[in-house]
Amino acid sequence: MSVQDENLRIPTSDWRAYQGVLSRRVMAFIIDYAIVGLLWIPAAVVVFFLGILTFGLGFLLYPVLFAGLAMLYFGMTVGGPKQASPGMNMMGLAIARTDGRPMDFLTAIVHLVIFWIANAILTPLVLLVGLFTDRGRLLHDLLIGTVTIRRDTF
Repeated sequence: MSVQDENLRIPTSDWRAYQGVLSRRVMAFIIDYAIVGLLWIPAAVVVFFLGILTFGLGFLLYPVLFAGLAMLYFGMTVGGPKQASPGMNMMGLAIARTDGRPMDFLTAIVHLVIFWIANAILTPLVLLVGLFTDRGRLLHDLLIGTVTIRRDTF
């Protein structure tokens, strides 16, 4: 049995769809941030030349470059039709909203920002929440109404 794309909007009640999700999420996180880090390198070079062309004004983009790039990356991938980032796709995961609507660009960005805030306040305790909640949901999943499910066969 596998979770099909058209059924991804409605979180399943089958417990096998949530088995091993936490460990897969950790690996997907590592993969995704490695990709964002690799994307940051050419973006930093572009900002460098932009800074030279604007007599230093473009250098002001450096403090927000990584966060902006990560928001764009996750907004386009998690908010896209697959409802998963490339790291999540590699680990066989997807995000579904509990209200049945598809993930959109803004919801994906809010999901990411709430994750960053929760991680800054509760590190490393943010992962412990998933051990005690139904379906392995983390704090930012509970706050925004999402659930991470396995999309591969289980």
